Amino acid sequence: MRMIDLTQELFSCRVYPGDLSPSFDRVKEMPRDTYQMTNIQLGAHNGTHIDAPLHFIENGQAIDELPLDVFYGPCLVLDCLSEIGDEERVLLKGTAEITPELAKQLTSSKLRLLGVEPQSVSSPEDTVEVHRILLDAGIVLLEGLDLSNAPPGKYTLAAFPLKLAGCEGSPVRAVLIGDAT
Repeated sequence: MRMIDLTQELFSCRVYPGDLSPSFDRVKEMPRDTYQMTNIQLGAHNGTHIDAPLHFIENGQAIDELPLDVFYGPCLVLDCLSEIGDEERVLLKGTAEITPELAKQLTSSKLRLLGVEPQSVSSPEDTVEVHRILLDAGIVLLEGLDLSNAPPGKYTLAAFPLKLAGCEGSPVRAVLIGDAT
């Protein structure tokens, strides 16, 4: 079974302007200590991550309240969004940004998860509006993907967030399973 890792390495990842850069502190280290231990500091939206509705919707679902089946299942990788059909999970290659008009169109589809390569699904000017449109419609956002090794086609996606009670987002390890069909 082929697996394609779509995840940015966390400590060298792209960071959205103004966000905290991930870092770590080695508090115990061999051979000086009898074991290795690391403390990490990061934002919920560093690297490859999921945006839950709570990110832009007051009283929206937190990351730990989302159904797990959103993050696993059939997925379509596309070069452009003109052909999503009845797909529930779509990953968009490239740096194209979702406009408010396109976001409104997507709300009439069966889409439950939209993934993009940039750190945000939209331009800075449209961030609030696009996120609110998509998240309010129940479309979870998977941002900061590395789709360079994923040819367009159908796969199985596995991209589970950490169980962070009450948080609006979470880093993920995103993987495509199978060969493009």
